[in-house]
Amino acid sequence: MSGTYRDFLELSYEELEEKNLSIKEERKQRTDAGKLQEARLKDLTDTKGVKAVTVLFSDLEGRLHMLDYDKKFLVNSFDNLTFDGSSIRGFTAQKESDLRLGLDWGSFYWAPADVFGSGKALVFGEVIDKDGKPYAADLRGMLKQFANEQYKQNGYTLNAANEIEGFLFDGVDAERSFAKTGAFEYVNAGGYYHSLPGDPLREFIDTAAEVQRAMGFENEKDHPEVAPSQFEINYTYGEVVSAADQIQLYKLICRQIATQMGMTASFLPKPVTGVNGSGMHTNVSITKDKKNLFWDANGQEKISPMAWDFIDKILTAGNDLCLLLNASVNAYRRLDPHFEAPNQIKASATDRGSMIRIPIGNEKSARVEVRSVGPDANPYAVLLSVFKTGLEGEIGKIENLRQAERYLPDNIYTAIENFRGSAWAGKLLGEDVKGRYADLKQASADRCARLLGTIVKAPEVQFHHDVYNQLLWGQF
Repeated sequence: MSGTYRDFLELSYEELEEKNLSIKEERKQRTDAGKLQEARLKDLTDTKGVKAVTVLFSDLEGRLHMLDYDKKFLVNSFDNLTFDGSSIRGFTAQKESDLRLGLDWGSFYWAPADVFGSGKALVFGEVIDKDGKPYAADLRGMLKQFANEQYKQNGYTLNAANEIEGFLFDGVDAERSFAKTGAFEYVNAGGYYHSLPGDPLREFIDTAAEVQRAMGFENEKDHPEVAPSQFEINYTYGEVVSAADQIQLYKLICRQIATQMGMTASFLPKPVTGVNGSGMHTNVSITKDKKNLFWDANGQEKISPMAWDFIDKILTAGNDLCLLLNASVNAYRRLDPHFEAPNQIKASATDRGSMIRIPIGNEKSARVEVRSVGPDANPYAVLLSVFKTGLEGEIGKIENLRQAERYLPDNIYTAIENFRGSAWAGKLLGEDVKGRYADLKQASADRCARLLGTIVKAPEVQFHHDVYNQLLWGQF
């Protein structure tokens, strides 16, 4: 169809960055939700050329779902958006399927037309149960509720920044084709910090970074990673819910840019044996009255007793949390000590094999880095489990807790067993959601070889929750 008669909104990247940073500042200032709603509805009404609003939410495993609402319909019916929850893995049963989507107007983004289509804006949704309360299996809603409670009760702002690694492979839908090809093809073999200007990996990184910048990510640095065709694009710290949202957007942007270039951005933790896997190092801190509570110039490793208490609670619950932080069969290939794997349940300022690292910091940047997180994990589950454990967990009576010879599981079956038997996991998610999550992980694991072996096998890719689609799931 000819585009002659179309006149949908297409903003420059500079205009997009200005608009998105303005909305980001409103989030930082904790602007009243009613005022945010009023402002965004006015923006949509007054801005010509917006045809649709894409509403985003995530299922229990962290897979991103999107649906488009016509702008005029959304403006008039934003408080009555329903969907069939029984079609979402880990959500409701068929007999009780109706759920509602509320809109988190503070998590609104103006979208680049060349990536998301002209005339579109994005907003994250909150899944609402039939009784009007946040839906227990929507971990974004649970994370937001927990963060708000911490702010109201203690004045705490929970902050996070994630270093998300991925691979760029030749060909569109390389993961879905893996069952037939049995291999991934690199687009660059250069390795750490090495790529020529204009090569496919560099062009991909540059383009994705430009999109992130336009969407208000406030980029810091980007580069090829250690393994061939591996990348990492870093951006600034954010409040915990926005940080988790940005993880979902980061992966969405990377996948879309790669597809437009005829390639695949993969966030499998270990898609290729024999080279370093991909992680999602999770840096966290807590501020109160703009003061970093994890900093102590005179403390051990220059972090505060509160930060060490936070660390000790996570180390105590290391095996309880493992299935949430390493959410797939493939993730346990990454926990291999031969490739700088963070599989030791200990804390260290220097040992990158530790589950937790204390990076060099100052009053502004002091933080705790949880390294044993796969890039395919549900970001809302990761940040909820890290912060809730660090603040409300218990410290176990384990001799030499911070340096004990303890290791994370090397296979998903042990992780599932630990998770099912964990009382803390039940307190973290609620027993119902805990059971649903474990059942989903069990179903995927049971479709794969029980022993990992030395090569990546088709089922661990084909039945991976990020790669999952109904056609592939039916081929078993």
